[in-house]
Amino acid sequence: MKTKITNIRLVTCAGDEVIENGEILFDESGILEYDLQIETGADVEVIDGAGLTALPGLIDCHVHLGMDCSPDPFKQIAQDDESQTAHLARKQGQEFLKNGITTVRNLGTRYNADIKYRKAIEAGQATGPRIFAAGRPIVMTGGHGHVMAIEADGEAEIRKAARSQLKEGADLLKLMATGGVLTEGNEPGSTQLSEQELSCACQEARNANKTTAAHAIGNEGIKNAIRAGVTTIEHAYLLDEEAVTLMKEKGTFVVPTLIAPTLILDHTEGIPSYMIEQVKELIEDHRVSFKMAHAAGIPIAAGTDAGTPYNYPGLLADELALYVNEGMTNLEAIQSATITAARTVKAEQLIGSLEKGKKADIILVDGNPLEDIVKLKEIRSVFLGGKAVYKQEKVTSSQRVELST
Repeated sequence: MKTKITNIRLVTCAGDEVIENGEILFDESGILEYDLQIETGADVEVIDGAGLTALPGLIDCHVHLGMDCSPDPFKQIAQDDESQTAHLARKQGQEFLKNGITTVRNLGTRYNADIKYRKAIEAGQATGPRIFAAGRPIVMTGGHGHVMAIEADGEAEIRKAARSQLKEGADLLKLMATGGVLTEGNEPGSTQLSEQELSCACQEARNANKTTAAHAIGNEGIKNAIRAGVTTIEHAYLLDEEAVTLMKEKGTFVVPTLIAPTLILDHTEGIPSYMIEQVKELIEDHRVSFKMAHAAGIPIAAGTDAGTPYNYPGLLADELALYVNEGMTNLEAIQSATITAARTVKAEQLIGSLEKGKKADIILVDGNPLEDIVKLKEIRSVFLGGKAVYKQEKVTSSQRVELST
């Protein structure tokens, strides 16, 4: 059956188009039409959207399905068996949908549980958001995230690891270019996979028409990854003008994950001291790097790093609020979680904006997020592929999360 929403504000994310008191018509085949007024027949479900805003389903470009958001999640990953990881991943998938996140880009899960979950959804055996799955990351021996990863050294091993992940059904490859905060004994800014090793993986991804994401905190590792040809730089704590210039030349995206270190400092209870100290050293540089990328016009795609300490599925609106605090307009922040995010996975022809012919991934929120970005947390309805997958009559105050800025 077709669904028509009337009296609705439409933030289409197709450019800066906003339609006040418009209508949108869709079914499971996709978005059929949107305008100020749409003529339809009798066989249509009509929803009055007065007081609401319709937007494309949100896209979180950096999540970790199966990571439990505990104070030391890598410790949990090392202990969980495959069934526990799979169960948690599916539970988290439902939480993303409830929060208006209809697509996730998963950047590291042990046992390739994210790939298996995506296949189960595609086969109709499970429910959840659209998943672009990297499966197990590729890291150097003992590198960041090694508890969930394939450890590989040298170009031949990296190439084989990349091909193995593609064989398993990965939509993209996750590569660790530097150390990281969560791995004990790692220096977050240190270079790990070399430029040559990263280049091998990027070439294999391109050969398969897939994308790549590089965890990169330190400056030299960031530049190695950009020169190697990665699609996205994850975190990008320590940018400089040379790195920004390289990004512009290469068309590289940044996925900032500002909320991840913020939550570590906001909730220090139980978090290992080495994580806290490392974040304290880096967090201000992280914000400066975000502003530098934004000012230079580098495409920024929103991602939360969900699964890291206290970083529960569904905090994407809080990530966007940090972007606004650091200088983005509300519309720019929304676009970072819709059309720009879709481009990182080469899916902009299918998702990321409200346009005729695209998938009907649509969310309805109370009020106007163009005036108050946190209104994105006040989800009323979620449609995935034209099907209603979540509806809430009343928003509770517990859905708001207070963050330090």
